[in-house]
Amino acid sequence: MLTSKTFLKKTKRGNILKIVREHYLRDDIWCGSTLCSKCTMKEKDVVLGKDIECASTLFQFPHYLVLDTNVVLHQIDVLEEDVLRNVIVPQIVLEEVKHRSSAVYRRLKDIISNPVRKFYVFVNEHHKDTYVERKPGELVNDRNDRAIRVATTWYGSHLAPSQPKAKNKHVSIVLLTDDSANLEKAKAEGLLASSVHDYVSSLKDAPGLFDKLSQQDTNFGGKSKEPLFPLHLSPKEIQEGIKSGKLHHGTFLASRENFLEGSVNVEGFEKFILVQGHAGLNRAVDGDTVALELLPESEWAAPSDIVLEDTEEDPGDTLDDETKMEKEKLKAKKIERQPTGRIVGIIRRKWRQYCGILQPSQDTNSTRHLFVPAERKISKIRIETRQAELLKSQRIIVAIDSWPRTSRYPLGHFVRALGNIGDKATENEVLLLEHDVPHSKFSEQVLSFLPKLPWVITEQDLEKRVDLRNITVCSVDPPGCTDIDDALHCRDLENGNYEVGVHIADVSHFIRPGNALDKEAALRATTVYLVDKRIDMVPELLSSNLCSLRGNEERFAFSCVWEITKDAKIVNTKFHKSVICSKAALTYGEAQARIDDKSQNDDIAKSLRGLNSLAKILKRRRIENGALVLASPEIRFHVDSETHDPIEVVAKKMLETNSMVEEFMLLANISVAEKILAEFPDCAMLRRHPTPPSTNFEPLVKAGNLQGFEINVESGKQLADSLDKAVKEDNPYFNTMLRIMATRCMMQAVYFASGMLQKDEFFHYGLACPIYTHFTSPIRRYADIIVHRLLAACIGADSTYPDLLDKRKSHGLCHNLNYRNRMAQYAGRASVNLHTHLFFRNRVQDEEGYVLYVRKNALQVLIPKYGLEGTLFLSPPKGKVAKVNFTYNEDEQSQSYGSVKFRVFDPVTVQLSLDRSNVQHEKLMLHLVKPEIPDFSVPSQTVKQAEEPMEVDEVKESVAPPSKRQRKSK
Repeated sequence: MLTSKTFLKKTKRGNILKIVREHYLRDDIWCGSTLCSKCTMKEKDVVLGKDIECASTLFQFPHYLVLDTNVVLHQIDVLEEDVLRNVIVPQIVLEEVKHRSSAVYRRLKDIISNPVRKFYVFVNEHHKDTYVERKPGELVNDRNDRAIRVATTWYGSHLAPSQPKAKNKHVSIVLLTDDSANLEKAKAEGLLASSVHDYVSSLKDAPGLFDKLSQQDTNFGGKSKEPLFPLHLSPKEIQEGIKSGKLHHGTFLASRENFLEGSVNVEGFEKFILVQGHAGLNRAVDGDTVALELLPESEWAAPSDIVLEDTEEDPGDTLDDETKMEKEKLKAKKIERQPTGRIVGIIRRKWRQYCGILQPSQDTNSTRHLFVPAERKISKIRIETRQAELLKSQRIIVAIDSWPRTSRYPLGHFVRALGNIGDKATENEVLLLEHDVPHSKFSEQVLSFLPKLPWVITEQDLEKRVDLRNITVCSVDPPGCTDIDDALHCRDLENGNYEVGVHIADVSHFIRPGNALDKEAALRATTVYLVDKRIDMVPELLSSNLCSLRGNEERFAFSCVWEITKDAKIVNTKFHKSVICSKAALTYGEAQARIDDKSQNDDIAKSLRGLNSLAKILKRRRIENGALVLASPEIRFHVDSETHDPIEVVAKKMLETNSMVEEFMLLANISVAEKILAEFPDCAMLRRHPTPPSTNFEPLVKAGNLQGFEINVESGKQLADSLDKAVKEDNPYFNTMLRIMATRCMMQAVYFASGMLQKDEFFHYGLACPIYTHFTSPIRRYADIIVHRLLAACIGADSTYPDLLDKRKSHGLCHNLNYRNRMAQYAGRASVNLHTHLFFRNRVQDEEGYVLYVRKNALQVLIPKYGLEGTLFLSPPKGKVAKVNFTYNEDEQSQSYGSVKFRVFDPVTVQLSLDRSNVQHEKLMLHLVKPEIPDFSVPSQTVKQAEEPMEVDEVKESVAPPSKRQRKSK
């Protein structure tokens, strides 16, 4: 059967087009119920059951549930629970959810695919009895709601003849909807209907399900409560304001140091727009896209020097904090003030599920509690739960549902518990979820695309590749590395030059475009390295076996081979797919020993010495060209082989061989970048490191000036030279501290598609090179796989495909790669932080530290040995009288008391210990030991992992230390 709609459309040129839309209807679409005697279904198409337990006191008889769109979008956490079964999902609901939320759609599809849950998709839009035409003037949403009610009615009449008349055996149809208008209309039409809240409340054996209800329309504060926040502008008002230039839009970034402060990244402004106070922040959550009104210049402010933590629930405390900040604003010098605004609307929410702990209410009979997220940038969240006693000792996940004007905190609901606080497995799960790291097991569909074992290289394979198995190739990696994706060789040529080769695992041979394995690798984007484990981007069969260039095993590689003169000048470059057999898999230490031991003169030792001599020249030349040598606190844990708990912390040592490998990886990446850009000028996947705006360097320049050094930031070369000269004999760590501060001024290095930017924007600031890409680590980075495919197409070793040559699709892929890369780094640092806590569970130690920043009420201290940064408050908590009053000097950035003065970069001694008094939240604390100040008794403060900027590529190693199985950072 066919239904069609005809309408006329006028084109831009004035022509009239007649458009006919056809919609096919059928009378043989199955209902999916075991009860049905009408539909001729196959066994696999029967989903809905016959024997249904009646657990609801609201509907005390067997029934199927029909869902509407709002229920799926807002109550997906409830739907994921096993309690709800025999559920009908109309096709119109599935399509609407897919259009409105891809994340919820994926979760719903997972539920539907689980046969135990008995969720059945009814194709109502193509059934002749359930398809409904949209009426003149009817809203799309109203038409869809009507279609859902029609499908509910049809199910009742369709199944009635097949059922016994006895009410306790007759299966009825119940519509679940949270749309009050739809609920009212359904009841008026004689349908059985309920809101999710009422239905869940009526279930006898599912008390935990009540906690998972979305608080979308809940008002915890009561109807009479006064608004605490300004009203948000409507979408139309925001659009008109942005169009007229009265409003701006950008991404809101909350402050970690001050819960009453944040900034908005607005295009066209050199500095971020500062926002302060509850009214200025106006319910924005970190990551939201917001509409911003710029304040008059007379009301601009400087970022606060006060460190504020949201530790109190009393609104009066917040008013005190805001008053402090207002006074700060008036005192701020005009030259320090920056553009300031207030948030007037939310364009797009970036809410997600958050991990954290429950802060139970003081009223033991209350079901309303505060949830404290692990991420300090996120506000506390009000939730309702009847399980507070059980949950208070666990890490839990909570989702935000709404943030009414009358509530100081957003409202949300409990999703699930992860495990006991402090348990290492639980804490690892928290950091992976909190940083959105995909870490589930690879699906059977993904694994089906792996090669079958035993895998061997055939004669046919050799015909398509250059055979390099006779060349002395070796790899150099950290101890215990299993995912070896690069190897090197160097040999003398008859003309006196060197032949140098970088051989990279040919992962793209095993991962073909568009299959499930490729899609999964693209989604994960990168391997994530934690202290005690590795979350692979590709299955272990590839990462640690078939693609790993292990010693004395034949492997497929993609080789970049140069002819290089003795003074490191490149004569020519060749690329080819190859077969290699690494003669040795060395650690950095083993390779260094072979270089240093002059008695060793075998081919491997000669190759390493040649590579090392060339690498020194390449590095010197890079630095002369302006490449930066930056620094970060770097540590390595030694872990127990059985428990994987940390037993020792050591500073990471860098050998010449680290630099040797790094230089040739850099050279290979640059050579490949030039090749793929020449062949594919619009769709080459490259990597850029933007030049930081001069304002980024203000803290660095100011810190240098206070120490008597001029830091020139006009160019990368001048910055590098300035850092080289800034040396203090009485403080050997001073230069490292300055370089750490310089690292924090940097922008993030990102992937991009060449056709989306101008060529002068390709520049890599940190490496001081005009073009760069990632080619050398395809086992752990998906970007490298794309680059391999482009390079293979350049040399005729493989064919292209449409998505590879589509610059817009490449651009979209780059967004995911950059996001996953950033989250992987954060997860790695969080893992270091977790293991530092574990390390200090039974230890109290005095350690050397350095003042990194001087705040108005605190010192921020860096402890290099552990890569930790702690805030040491100099004023007591509210209600306490200070025995020691410090004097803050804003001009010289110092705090002083008597003869003791704290300035940036000054050495201090602190005592580190773990406070386990609060089972919900263990805290690593520091106490000031030296300089000793009598009567200074401000409580010790929380210590966190030192914050570092995103990677700026090979100019420095990753902050997260390599574990026993971790790769080197290249």
